[in-house]
Amino acid sequence: MIDVVGIGADGWDGLSAPARMAVSEAEVLLGSERQLALIPDSGAKRVPWPSPLLPQLDTLLTEHAERRVCVLASGDPLLSGIGTTLIRRLGASRVRVMPAVSSVTLARARLGWSFEETEVISAVGRNVHRVARALAPGARLLVLSSDGTTPGRVAALLTARGYGASTLTVLANLGADDESRTDGTARAWPDGDSSPLNVLAIECHGDPGTPMLPLVAGLPDDAFEHDGQLTKRDLRASALARLAPMPGQLLWDIGAGAGSVAIEWLRTHPSTRAVAFERDPDRAARITRNAERLGVPELGVVVGAAPDVLDRDETPDAIFVGGGVSVPGLLASCVQRLAPGGRLVAHGVTLESEAALAAAYQEHGGELTRIAVEHASGLGSFTGWQPARTVTQWSLVR
Repeated sequence: MIDVVGIGADGWDGLSAPARMAVSEAEVLLGSERQLALIPDSGAKRVPWPSPLLPQLDTLLTEHAERRVCVLASGDPLLSGIGTTLIRRLGASRVRVMPAVSSVTLARARLGWSFEETEVISAVGRNVHRVARALAPGARLLVLSSDGTTPGRVAALLTARGYGASTLTVLANLGADDESRTDGTARAWPDGDSSPLNVLAIECHGDPGTPMLPLVAGLPDDAFEHDGQLTKRDLRASALARLAPMPGQLLWDIGAGAGSVAIEWLRTHPSTRAVAFERDPDRAARITRNAERLGVPELGVVVGAAPDVLDRDETPDAIFVGGGVSVPGLLASCVQRLAPGGRLVAHGVTLESEAALAAAYQEHGGELTRIAVEHASGLGSFTGWQPARTVTQWSLVR
């Protein structure tokens, strides 16, 4: 059994009696240098976390497997913390968690923000562009900062995204004697770093004319940088309705073009995962830029042609094939790779791709649909309908 003790900025004085006992009886204390310094000497061996931590964690645990181990964590160890990692590796029965009041709870208390109206985003060791996904007029966000540079980087991001009028509050060293608060707006945020231990609060206010980007499928086409290889808005919404994004599930976007389907899949929930496969390096780089700008920088991008690049250990819950439908064996490979209950959607616009989709429909069943979209546009001094290319869509639930 490993004890995981949450500790606040007030250190030893803020620990409960059971937490103090777990720390005092431990033979090995694991934690950051800052956390270890908050604990009085008990004779235990003190082991600072290695950097990077995750690649060395299993070795570290094995090294001390026969000793009584106590892990020190910040506040609530299950809030983007080491407690979650240990439970995933060892199982809940082998980890006992003793939380302290989290920095998020303290921040909401200082601000008067309720749990229901606050979204928490972790930027600890992660790309700050994750904040962009949650931007909406009136939204209240709490960002767990990676270090003292996070508030400035988020302020620059907000300003670039048309949210420069947003109110920012940096709450530093929450719960400690030197707790501090700094207020301002994103556009006028001062240069320089904040205290390394901080939580950033954001009240979102969009500048006039800033477009709102909803989390439902069907972002405007001009939200994406592209060279014409883009699954257009109406077709994208139809595909995503059938792909049915679910929390924690994995999508493969094959022949991703601008990455629009994978990006919209990721925007539906913070825990969704996606990999975009694109053989053209320039388009692959464009996918990465689109993903960062639209708030899902964790999108994985693989450069290469399918099906050769699909030889991976993971099993996708959903697959979208936007390019390469007529490549021999691609659709069959996708069907085989899907998890039970997985969803597949493929689009084709050429006679060759349509024939491949019809053959797949005959072999595997599913749903075969032709989608024709027309938009009103100028026709001389009048208005007429301008048809786009008709798209054949094959969808399947395995």
